[in-house]
Amino acid sequence: MKKHCVALNKTGQFSKFFLDYIEGTESLKPFYSHLPKLDSFGEAIKAKQFPLERRAVLHQALLNQYSAMDLRDPVSDNIASLLGEKTFTVTTGHQLNLFTGPLYFIFKLVSTINLAKKLKEAYPEFHFVPVYWMATEDHDFEEINYFKLDGKKYQWNADQHGAVGDFELDASFQAFLNEVNFAPEVFKAAYRSSKTLGEAVRKYVDGIFGKEGLVVLNGSDPLLKAIFKPVIASDLFEHAPFQQAQKTTEDLENLGYKSQIFPREINLFYLDKGIRERIERNGDGFQVLNSELYFSAEELKALLESQPERFSPNVVLRPLYQEMILPNLAYLGGPAEMVYWLQLKGVFEYFGVPFPILLPRNFALILNPPILKKMEKLGWKAEDVFIDFETWKKSFVERESTMDFSLNQERQLFSELLDKKGAEASELEKSLQSAFEAGKVRGLKILDQLASKLRKAEERRLKVELGRAKAVLEFAAPGGSPQERVVNVMQFYLARPELIDDLLSCFDPLDFNMLVLQYE
Repeated sequence: MKKHCVALNKTGQFSKFFLDYIEGTESLKPFYSHLPKLDSFGEAIKAKQFPLERRAVLHQALLNQYSAMDLRDPVSDNIASLLGEKTFTVTTGHQLNLFTGPLYFIFKLVSTINLAKKLKEAYPEFHFVPVYWMATEDHDFEEINYFKLDGKKYQWNADQHGAVGDFELDASFQAFLNEVNFAPEVFKAAYRSSKTLGEAVRKYVDGIFGKEGLVVLNGSDPLLKAIFKPVIASDLFEHAPFQQAQKTTEDLENLGYKSQIFPREINLFYLDKGIRERIERNGDGFQVLNSELYFSAEELKALLESQPERFSPNVVLRPLYQEMILPNLAYLGGPAEMVYWLQLKGVFEYFGVPFPILLPRNFALILNPPILKKMEKLGWKAEDVFIDFETWKKSFVERESTMDFSLNQERQLFSELLDKKGAEASELEKSLQSAFEAGKVRGLKILDQLASKLRKAEERRLKVELGRAKAVLEFAAPGGSPQERVVNVMQFYLARPELIDDLLSCFDPLDFNMLVLQYE
């Protein structure tokens, strides 16, 4: 597989906020602790003082979560290593998309695995464990209940509610699975042997990446939530996270940056079987929205003490929760994630939790042989797949046309002729000049119409080349969205089972470029 690098700011896919961050813009430096580079990890290791008792809790929680599976040696070794004070994690997180959802989920995991390897080379006295944080508590089912392959949408329609990780793979799912009988066995085996969506995702991620030692973590765990109780209490009764996040958000907005997330006074959901709804203050007590559940302050404190797993953090608190239960050094995410983490540094400082290094995951575009042939015929290079079609078409048709269809010379001659004759006619009768001026306007409009017809004729003559370019750009950005955010991994994996190994070989988590990958 060949790799070409294109600067992110040449792709038109990224916000100024994100580009400013990875370029180290001075005004953003107060909003993070370490620059996103290899040398920063030495500082991050010193800053991350992670108690041995939390390591023991994390270790036990992971053993519990993997208890129904046969652990691969690399995963087992990594889980065991977390008990040691010289082991640290690097983490990415994502929703439980069906069959992995868009390509960038795979890119996140590969980036995280490769970062752990790169850190081991740079800091051999330490051990680094790649972690995938499953967003099992997310309740937005409509965002994850489908995937797209070869332009077709495959969707599971279910009448279940609450945290998606607990969704049961019932008869409706089995019917959906039958529609996807072309899927690789690693997926079908995971779904068929699992009772819930969360269980299935753990299994197929382990099936694909277990040999690399990737550890899958479910944060919806009573042992882990117990560690988070002080923050939960602060959020419920003091609203400290809201105050800190709001201040940082305002500081960023004053610099001209647009917010990605919007903190609330209470940033927690009530979580139980079939329900994940926001908690809000209501008078002297607390109401669970869209339900009849109501708690006094004392009742809520008692619930927190006995069942902390009933409290689910939203996007404002989830990063802090992650960093409190993991000996983590870095979070790898997409552009939007990088931006919202920068809104949260004040929350971390308030609770005395080290802020991790924020690294963008690798960004990539995969081009297959048919598309490469089209590009070759067009004379396109890797960077050309990010151009705007209409802009390119205009310049291409002008360059390849058999005649000057703009009719600029004719327009000038006609305009000069009517101006000259109008001036002469005005000597005979003054009103004739206006008549000539009106005739010039009508005539120029006719020339414009003829120029448009000539352009369209040229476009029809060049329809093969234009169609070829349109096909390339649609492949690179289906419906105008980047390929990695639309296309499922099976579009390439089915034809090329070694795709994962290709990505592991090509990705460098510290190379902030768009990777254009070409395979024969």
